[in-house]
Amino acid sequence: MTQHGDDPSGRRTDVAELHLAPGEPETALRGRAPAHDALANDAGVEELPLDRNQAILRAAKRTGALLKQAGYPFALAGSVAVYAHGGVQNLQHDVDFCIRPEDAEAVAQALRAAGLPVRRPPEDWLLKATCLGQQVDLIFELAHQPVTTELLARAEELPVESVHMPVLAPTDLIRSLMAAFSEHHCDFGAVLPIARTLREKIDWDGVRRTCAGSPMPDTFLYFLERLDVIPPQQREEVPR
Repeated sequence: MTQHGDDPSGRRTDVAELHLAPGEPETALRGRAPAHDALANDAGVEELPLDRNQAILRAAKRTGALLKQAGYPFALAGSVAVYAHGGVQNLQHDVDFCIRPEDAEAVAQALRAAGLPVRRPPEDWLLKATCLGQQVDLIFELAHQPVTTELLARAEELPVESVHMPVLAPTDLIRSLMAAFSEHHCDFGAVLPIARTLREKIDWDGVRRTCAGSPMPDTFLYFLERLDVIPPQQREEVPR
């Protein structure tokens, strides 16, 4: 999930490990995966490898289940959250979860105890983990604001295939994506399909109030109006 105007293609993966549990191998989780995740079944017949969407969904389900067990508030975000709300299964390069800043270290410890490596990237608003070979972002600052208890309380309990978990509310999801627009990263094309898919579930008046005065979000809202994705806002006539 793109935050703070970062280009996903510029993300680093060669970041240092963050207090890995002594003697805990990075492959420990793989050995604990359910039998259906194996490449060969009991009959010895080799199964087809997972495509990227399937791999990301399995990582989201596994991490979500671990976060539920840990007991700290969280919410699924990013492209998997859009999928959970009924969007198309065209997932991006990682899995995103929102957690509170005060829970970050405890959540990291819980995931490490379950066998997931957790590391701290150069950015100071998230941690990164690896689950079933996929990158998982644990975000505690969303759209330049700390993740709050109120934000997570608005999340909706939805199934991600077989696992139910809290998913960021559509209004909060689109607001966070629009707030990330900047002069250096303003990809309307990536957010447009999300706005189309979730438009009936979003409080657009609330989004307008939040984004009032910000040039890039305002421009995107006007763009949505011209494409008939959302109804036009009533604007006052400027006297000449």
